[in-house]
Amino acid sequence: MSDEARLAALEAKMQDLLDRQEIFDCIKRNSRGNDRFDVDLVTSSYHTDGLHEVGQNRVPGPGYGEHANRAHGAIFDANLHNVTMHMCEIDGDVAHAESYSLGVFLDKGGETGRILAGRYIDRLERRDGEWRIMLRRSTVEVALEGKATLPNGAKLPGSGYLRGNRDRTDPSYERPLTPDSGGRW
Repeated sequence: MSDEARLAALEAKMQDLLDRQEIFDCIKRNSRGNDRFDVDLVTSSYHTDGLHEVGQNRVPGPGYGEHANRAHGAIFDANLHNVTMHMCEIDGDVAHAESYSLGVFLDKGGETGRILAGRYIDRLERRDGEWRIMLRRSTVEVALEGKATLPNGAKLPGSGYLRGNRDRTDPSYERPLTPDSGGRW
């Protein structure tokens, strides 16, 4: 193999790795935005003509952040979306991704919570050099609920653990991170 052919093969592999990371970052950005109620972050994961399917509802992607904030805020005190196993197929400027997700939700009042397990099935497109979601279809395949207690039997309120905030006052936005910020349960 010539040096030119080796270099071209290496560049193609590098582009594939970069694309995969940018796609996964987009999917994670969406989840983080949902948990922090950061509408701008959620919106930045969709193309302006993107679509998010939730149950039987189809929400325009750019409006999904506000939709999710209303839904999550009405019935939960906290929510965490965890993206786990992730696969994607890339064909030029179009990618199809499947990402397993675990949504953990603390009901209002902190007495009970639930876990929803499912998948994000996404079609992403690269436009102007940026990968964003064009269509998201979500599955829910397992739903569990139970008491929201710590291993010692204590409830979160009053436990003294650092509590996340559903806005940009969350400690994850703090730069530099210090030990003095954030509220406690």
